[in-house]
Amino acid sequence: MEYQALATDILGHVGGKENIVSLVHCATRLRFKLKANQKADAEGLKKNPGVIMVVESGGQFQVVIGNHVHDVWQAVRKEAGLTDDAPAVEEKGDKGNLLGRLIDIVSGIFTPFIGILAASGILKGLLALAVVCGWLTPESGTYKIWFAASDALFFFFPLVLGYTAGKKFGGNPFITMVIGGALTHPMMIAAFNASQQPGAVSEAFLGIPVTWFNYSSSVIPIILAAWVSCWLEKQSTRLLPSSMKNFFAPLICLGVTVPLTFLVIGPLATWLSQLLANGYQWIYVLAPWLAGAAMGALWQVCVIFGLHWGLVPLMINNLAVLGHDSMLPMLLPAVFGQVGAALGIFLRTRDARQKMLAGSSVTAGIFGITEPAVYGVNLPLRRPFIFGCVAGAIGGAIVGFSDTHVYSFGFANVFTIAQMIPPGGVDATLWGGIIGTVVALVLSCVLTLVAGMPARSAPEAVAPAGENDVLAPMTGTVLALDQVPDTTFASGLLGSGAAIIPSDNRVVAPFAGVVASLFQTKHAIGLLSDSGIEVLIHVGIDTVKLDGKPFTAHVKVGDRVQPGDLLLEFDRQAIIDAGYDLATPIIISNSDEYREVATVAAASVNAGAPLLSVSHQ
Repeated sequence: MEYQALATDILGHVGGKENIVSLVHCATRLRFKLKANQKADAEGLKKNPGVIMVVESGGQFQVVIGNHVHDVWQAVRKEAGLTDDAPAVEEKGDKGNLLGRLIDIVSGIFTPFIGILAASGILKGLLALAVVCGWLTPESGTYKIWFAASDALFFFFPLVLGYTAGKKFGGNPFITMVIGGALTHPMMIAAFNASQQPGAVSEAFLGIPVTWFNYSSSVIPIILAAWVSCWLEKQSTRLLPSSMKNFFAPLICLGVTVPLTFLVIGPLATWLSQLLANGYQWIYVLAPWLAGAAMGALWQVCVIFGLHWGLVPLMINNLAVLGHDSMLPMLLPAVFGQVGAALGIFLRTRDARQKMLAGSSVTAGIFGITEPAVYGVNLPLRRPFIFGCVAGAIGGAIVGFSDTHVYSFGFANVFTIAQMIPPGGVDATLWGGIIGTVVALVLSCVLTLVAGMPARSAPEAVAPAGENDVLAPMTGTVLALDQVPDTTFASGLLGSGAAIIPSDNRVVAPFAGVVASLFQTKHAIGLLSDSGIEVLIHVGIDTVKLDGKPFTAHVKVGDRVQPGDLLLEFDRQAIIDAGYDLATPIIISNSDEYREVATVAAASVNAGAPLLSVSHQ
């Protein structure tokens, strides 16, 4: 399995499978609930190159992985023998403070379907964009089918939340899912619609009057009902004979919880939902620009500690009660503030490894995944992270002042702009959201370019660069850089150069200089020549996922090397068998300091022969 080594290491550092109470994942993180957090080794786990960061917050041990978190989650589950049918483990001892327990409950209920939740919101936004642009009409069959696809999750929220809440509360998730189904049953919705008509006759359950509500898209009623059902199920299972519990425990849960929900839990939860929504609106109306500034400044801090999950139900509740939400648009500048800071680092840095990390972080951040930018690029340098928060606050204030809303749920990313389109068409509120986001992006980028990184001391005088400055570091077939099957390298974002498809297993020094950087996975190395040329040699495409297995380093950072000195060895066949491309980019990462970088090698080249010619400005 591709991530088996990483999964084994993670499992070992969380105290083994016997220390795991539960494991879920969100967009970028594995979220462990552990029996004993003191058995976990966070510092040891941070050293793994496949782990971005480890955060202990909200009663959870959170391992930040990145975009491929679902694959790692599956690998960890397989390694630990975890299944969906595994019984819930009763937690003992200290369960943490109230906030931590709340965040743990919320994340445990919502994270299992986080991907489809975001996708549904994006599809709703794209449909709104298509209607505004005249590409579709609400009466067309195409629109209706796509609208059903985008709206199904939200309409049937009680069913989905019933299942995940049932699992979180340690009960039979199918019982709680059926309770959610009862809340959205067509007969119940018809009863609600009839109760809204003039002269409607009130109805009762066993003589007790029933107040009908439309529970489609609701959040709080089913969560409370699921908790009651799971408690009732545990008591019934404990008291009933073993021959009866399989049938009569679910019967008791349905027979009691469903009427109780329509009579008490539902009306009470609906009142609470409206209270929360109206309370938020009251605060928002008092000073929307201040609310936007606070959210723009603090959102990424909340993300770092995993506290942002506490706000997710409030956003969904606003949409269910009010039909729109003003909180989500204020988060977009916070996201793009960090993206802009990472972009500033990408444009300024001369370090090949840092430039690669920043470039990939910008791409991920545009689609709402900011952990790589925050943990890998901005936070270690401090000032870029602060600039991102400041720019997010200014952009958020603009969004709040513009009274921008979204009309479907999602997570803050570039597609959120489409979700801001009002049902009546484009207006000033949409433009306010766009302007606030652009301001955050540009301002954080400019601040980082100007003052976001420590000033470099003036370089020592070096010999002028001449022809054939970079020799071939390996033997093989020469490939033009734009033919490399990776857009980051092929586009030239990381610098000019060429690529070689190696025919042997060695990487040697292409000039006299020093080792500037060496990836922990040993698949890539950065060099600085005595004449000031910065070179990145990246063996294969996406080979970082191999966790260093096929690679052996013969140098370390700071070592001096001469042309032809052995730098790395690698197992070509192991890389091929793992399904990865052997194309090896040789990038001059400071190529913008030179007038021209030209490939001088023929179609094939031997290690030590001229490969690249560098000419001064």
